[in-house]
Amino acid sequence: AIVREFPEVRYTLATLNTGNAAGKMYASIYIRLVDRKARSRSVDDMASILRERLRTVPGITVTHVGLLDSVGGNKQVEFSLQGPDLQELERLSRQVSDKIRPIPGLVDLDSSVKPGKPTVHVEVRAEAASDLGLGVASIGSQLRTLIAGETVGNWRAPDDQTYDVNVRLAPGARNAAEDLQRLPFITATNADGTPRVVRLNQVARITDATGPNQINRRNMAREVAINANVYLRSAGEVSNDIRTVLDGMAFPPGYRYQFSGSTKNMAEAFGYAISALVLAILFIYMILASQFKSFLQPLALMTALPLTLIGVVLALLLFQSTLSMFSVIGVVMLMGLVTKNAILLVDFAIRAREDGLERSEALLLAAKVRLRPILMTTLAMIFGMVPLAFALSEGSEQRAPMGQAVIGGVVTSSLLTLVVVPVVYCYMDDLATWLHRKWGAKRPVVPFSTPKIKA
Repeated sequence: AIVREFPEVRYTLATLNTGNAAGKMYASIYIRLVDRKARSRSVDDMASILRERLRTVPGITVTHVGLLDSVGGNKQVEFSLQGPDLQELERLSRQVSDKIRPIPGLVDLDSSVKPGKPTVHVEVRAEAASDLGLGVASIGSQLRTLIAGETVGNWRAPDDQTYDVNVRLAPGARNAAEDLQRLPFITATNADGTPRVVRLNQVARITDATGPNQINRRNMAREVAINANVYLRSAGEVSNDIRTVLDGMAFPPGYRYQFSGSTKNMAEAFGYAISALVLAILFIYMILASQFKSFLQPLALMTALPLTLIGVVLALLLFQSTLSMFSVIGVVMLMGLVTKNAILLVDFAIRAREDGLERSEALLLAAKVRLRPILMTTLAMIFGMVPLAFALSEGSEQRAPMGQAVIGGVVTSSLLTLVVVPVVYCYMDDLATWLHRKWGAKRPVVPFSTPKIKA
């Protein structure tokens, strides 16, 4: 009722006891919102509002998991505590949770430590069992068969279908600890040939207890997972704050923390993106150097690349977005887009110098003539990215930073290219002239000269 009272909610789908590690105490609610054009609040805004409203319900913990947050529906920040003892890990997890809970932007904090499920603890008295001819392994094997069941054969039905035959106790004989105490075990035969029967309570102590829903291990060590979502901050910033808190804690010997899941995948993805960015810059330089037959001239053209970062940062700040994987992809895209403006400008200046114009006059003429095509291509790219940047399409909120980064980078690069690139070109031109003089060039050389191309 709390969720459905919002006009933005189209319908909901609740699922109970889906086999989650949390057990039967876990429930998930899928919320389908109306179309983006029919609502004024975004998915993140709705998640924040519903999170606060549902916290008023006593006895529940609310967690928001978006369909596109990460692969497998995991949360945005995940790390684990590892060590030999589970009880100590549970104590450390509560201590860590209390310390990181005040971190700004951290929401939906949760851990894998859940209330234990009811269990029956059977403690075999080894000496008493041995005196009666029973072993611990034998008792465990027979208990498993009686409680969990064991396939002892198969049965072929009249319709020629084969079914497994599973043997175990009836449900009424295995529901309570009292039922287990009377379980019979045959150890040997008496002198008269009758079987000797031993009850389980004669060789074991049976008590009601609680046990963990799931025991996690990593690298042969027990593990407790802690996870959370972020709101109004990037996952990287929140992860760095968590790392600072964890580094300031004194863990007992043999216990450590390790970021995993979405946080680890995001760090690896950023590393791959940086590698792709470096390779893109290298390939751009190689192509420009081969086309212009110069090692210095591409440096002037590639000054447009760092100018894009100014626009990317300003655009993300303006839209109140964060540096995510999508925005990094946008930066990689910009590397191939923004150099075209510098190529248009410098190529025209080179042709003008070959026709006899001075360097300054050639650059001024190039800026005047090439301004129109530069603006046309820039505006085409900007308007093409507007639907993505403003999340006008359904479910595009998480991809919006890519469009925002592209728009910001294209705008600043296009404007500053007309100023910065000619200046750097002049410096590279002077450097080329000095190198020719320094290394004893005998004949006059026109800096950055290229074969004259007739239109």
